[in-house]
Amino acid sequence: MADTAALLDDLRAEGDALDALVAGLDSDQWARPTPAAGWTIAHQIAHLAWTDDRATEAATAPEAFAREVEKSRAEPERFVAAGAEQGAAEPPAALLARWRAGRAALLDLLAAQPEGVKLPWYGPPMGAASMATARLMETWAHGQDVADALDVWRAPTARLRHVAHIGVRARDYAYLVRQLPQPVEEFRVELVAPGGTLWTYGPPGAAQRVTGRALDFCLLVTQRAHRDDLALRAEGPDARRWLEIAQAFAGPPGAGRPAGQRAAAATAGGSGGSSDRAVGQPTWPSADQPPAPDATQPAGRMAHEPALPPTTQPADRMPSPAATRPDGQEGAGA
Repeated sequence: MADTAALLDDLRAEGDALDALVAGLDSDQWARPTPAAGWTIAHQIAHLAWTDDRATEAATAPEAFAREVEKSRAEPERFVAAGAEQGAAEPPAALLARWRAGRAALLDLLAAQPEGVKLPWYGPPMGAASMATARLMETWAHGQDVADALDVWRAPTARLRHVAHIGVRARDYAYLVRQLPQPVEEFRVELVAPGGTLWTYGPPGAAQRVTGRALDFCLLVTQRAHRDDLALRAEGPDARRWLEIAQAFAGPPGAGRPAGQRAAAATAGGSGGSSDRAVGQPTWPSADQPPAPDATQPAGRMAHEPALPPTTQPADRMPSPAATRPDGQEGAGA
């Protein structure tokens, strides 16, 4: 369980980083709109608290959770939004305390899960490591919405490898949910990590290739930025098409963010990057340059599982059906 413990440490750190952004906000700042239409900072945190509570319920009261699943099927477009709206109406101090308690409880529960045990969810059951990975991805993505609303730059961390991994593994799902034929070939994905090494996925000789910075890839697959605002490169028609539809979240595809939104944030000096960054330039400081071709290249695997080709997607490794849509409102199921 050592690898799961390391993953849970990353999930804890991601939650703590977002906590540091919101802990000192006043009531007006909690009500500040985020890039997700109709959602304030309070909605973002309320949604994370709601999802943590549902995950805890899945682990501790599966029969009650099954009833929640039935409710979600009756109102697939509203049940997640309703949870966020209810939480956003709480006083900020109460909401913050509830989110803190909920994420701490979930971390303890996931750490205590026996190896091999699957937790019920809105889609396929998930093991503790998969649940933690999905929660980390969602915390990071909604945290990006909060940072954008506050005009705060967040330095990328090695925790992005979990988000990137889900994005790569969910490649075929992006086609499936759009009723498009899935590519037959495996892709090669090479991402420059925040520390300058490469995270790699797929066979080195693949004709379809995606390269760029890990942060840009994570912003793309969580649909927190338009492809035109990012410095990702695709070689091959299938790779180019994938970058147009990629999503690391389950549920129906969202409209995504408009082109120019992150470039505009950068021009304003916000979390998009430096104020003189042009559209399509890297979204983190220019000092973090790609490594030389002979730099260390980790296998690109998650802490909790061996590397697999991106076209191989066991049900347990698919993104959570309550994972993050770009509009802040999640679908009920894959």
